[in-house]
Amino acid sequence: MRFNGLDLNLLVAFDALMTEPNLTAAARRINLSQPAMSAAVARLRAYFRDELFTMMGRKLVPTPRAEALAAPVREALSHIQLSIISPDGFKPAQSTRRFRIILSDFMMTVFLRKVVDRVAQEAPTVSFELLPPEEDPDQLLRRGEIDFLVCPELFMSHTHPKMPLFDERFVYVGCPKSKQLAEPLTLERYLSIGQVTARFGPTIRPSFAEWLLLEHDLKIRVEVAVPGFSLIPPLILGTDRIATMPSRMFKHFKNTMPLRTIQAPLPDFAFTESVQWPALHNADPASIWMRNIFVQEASRIA
Repeated sequence: MRFNGLDLNLLVAFDALMTEPNLTAAARRINLSQPAMSAAVARLRAYFRDELFTMMGRKLVPTPRAEALAAPVREALSHIQLSIISPDGFKPAQSTRRFRIILSDFMMTVFLRKVVDRVAQEAPTVSFELLPPEEDPDQLLRRGEIDFLVCPELFMSHTHPKMPLFDERFVYVGCPKSKQLAEPLTLERYLSIGQVTARFGPTIRPSFAEWLLLEHDLKIRVEVAVPGFSLIPPLILGTDRIATMPSRMFKHFKNTMPLRTIQAPLPDFAFTESVQWPALHNADPASIWMRNIFVQEASRIA
């Protein structure tokens, strides 16, 4: 079918290529053969009078023209999906929807597992795909490739809707058997003692706690960096190391591991855990349903 000379099927191929920057993977995504996808690329180039994609090794790199087209095409396809293909509304008990969510192991442990358990009762065929924190999730939100981002509010984009879940604060923790931690730490000792810190993202950026300290021109001595808060306790026990972790995560592990909080000469760092979703999904009945569950479960935690 053509619209103003454009075969609308080509937009599906274009969106797949923007999602999977590899010709074979993009073709597989929309059930096309590789020759058929190559032909679609040629027709897209002819219509838009632009290369759209250039090869860099085995990867397709979009041109500025393709980057500019990506969001409008994704928005158009999302509206078709939500408004035309699924006109009868969302029925949780019958849905096979899969929600893709970016979040830390902290929020998985203290929050989302409660959501997953509840959904299993109310909508047993709904599923989840949980993804680790991204360096820059805004592009995934813009293209609607994830359903939710759960993280501290100050790291969220201003271009997509969001709502707070609950307030949290950091605590300083160590091993109860450490003699070096028997007395309150001075600032000098705090900055010099070995620490375990959780860092996230593909570039392993400084942790939230490190980032807050850098705001005050303070730098800790990181002895061990790990990709999640849940890996901190085993690296503290039996050592003089200390760490900074969310208070609810500390309480979770305190039940099974001999951890203790310590006094540190620093302010009480607090933050708000929030959830954000693509602007494209704002009126999506499935997204609205899940948001309501998020709010209800968060209120129980708060």
